[in-house]
Amino acid sequence: MSTSKIPKLTPITHSWIKELTANLNVINGWMKEYSSPVNLLNLSIYKQNFLKYDKIFEKYGIKNTIFFARKANKCKSFVLAAKEAGFGVDTASLNEIKDCVAAGINPDKITVTAAVKTPELLEYVVAHQIPVILDNRDECELLHQILVRENKTLQVGFRLSGFWHDGEKLYSRFGFDVDEIVDFISTNVSESGRYKRFIYHGLHFHLNGYSMEQRINGLSQSLDVADGLAQFGLKTSFIDMGGGILMNYLSHSSEWDAFHKELKQSIQPGKEEITVHKDLLGMINVEGKLIGEPKVYPYFNETYQDKFVEKILIGEKDGVPLYSHLAERDIELRIEPGRSMLDQVGITIAQVAFRKRDSEGRLLVGLEMNRTQMFSSSADFLLDPIFLPLKPEEESPCEVYFVGAYCLEQEFLLKRKITLDQLPQIGDLVCFVNTAGYMMHFYESEAHLFDLAQNLIVEKNKMWEAIPDWKYWASHT
Repeated sequence: MSTSKIPKLTPITHSWIKELTANLNVINGWMKEYSSPVNLLNLSIYKQNFLKYDKIFEKYGIKNTIFFARKANKCKSFVLAAKEAGFGVDTASLNEIKDCVAAGINPDKITVTAAVKTPELLEYVVAHQIPVILDNRDECELLHQILVRENKTLQVGFRLSGFWHDGEKLYSRFGFDVDEIVDFISTNVSESGRYKRFIYHGLHFHLNGYSMEQRINGLSQSLDVADGLAQFGLKTSFIDMGGGILMNYLSHSSEWDAFHKELKQSIQPGKEEITVHKDLLGMINVEGKLIGEPKVYPYFNETYQDKFVEKILIGEKDGVPLYSHLAERDIELRIEPGRSMLDQVGITIAQVAFRKRDSEGRLLVGLEMNRTQMFSSSADFLLDPIFLPLKPEEESPCEVYFVGAYCLEQEFLLKRKITLDQLPQIGDLVCFVNTAGYMMHFYESEAHLFDLAQNLIVEKNKMWEAIPDWKYWASHT
């Protein structure tokens, strides 16, 4: 048994991942065919995650539409699977919208929330009559000009921000201020208003972070806006509360707590490092005093996915549950989960290229991948990988750092030190679990002219099979 004091962070691992990673012959065959790294994705789990949300809305009798936030993963197969399962897609670019149209998704199952909406994008949604969420006055003006030129109308929603929470306004660089939006819409979106070609359809918000309480307040104040607009004869058909729905990556809360404790204590003289150069993952060490908290995703959560949404639905406004307010007003609730729709859907596997010591004696294990192929806005991906040695040996633990192929000093795939049961050999495999949401593609680059990772859709009938995402798309469109 290992005697390492390096804290473990054991990931929740779905049965399909356990079964597949136990079959090294299959995986090695794919590695030889497609090179390292590969992303393996299971569409059936993606559809199961949709059903979790669908059931919670059904429980409370809420009209709803669930849109997968496509920006979380670029694989086209997710668009096809969304159409097949009957849910929608939230799009953030013209190419994402075009994929939805090519897949045959109905316009009412596409929402457009792109942070920058170019003339080309708006011309395309007007031509295909795809509803759009408007973020600012300049977008309104640009869409207005296109509609006048094309002599058309379009369904629109308006993004809200500036919600009140604990006596203060929540900051956002997006959207119209919640205190000003009723006046803006009622003045401009009417038969006599400037934007009379806009067909007002609903409201949208997306809050930074993962606070349930802030989302309860956001939904409550959006209902106030809907009531204000109703006085001008403007019916709000939907309120979309976006994404940021928590998920849970880790098996044990005790490991999560122990890691944070050890991270904070690692700055003490004589303490062994648990991250490279005692990186504090966003905290600041000021003369031995730590300022702030780690800038990492909250990888362990007790309330997540459908239960997270349920907590918001039963949150109260004026002593009445929010789901009752929605039903009373006949307003559809929409959500845009990205990360949580991809929970347990994908893994990333890379091959060991070398072992070496750095100038300070750390044992580095180089993998045939780069850090952009498993990277998000979190300061580190805080899950233990699965080590897949070609030849398991008698346990002889070692502590390693995984490094990648970019020629940068900071090219550490994980900043955290990892304990393995044996020294990796060249050709061994390392599997990073639950990487489909934002980790695979959000920052992936082709620096050094490296090829992008192959994305393989996997499924098991009598045996495991894998088909490249592009080929899966081509065979279904």
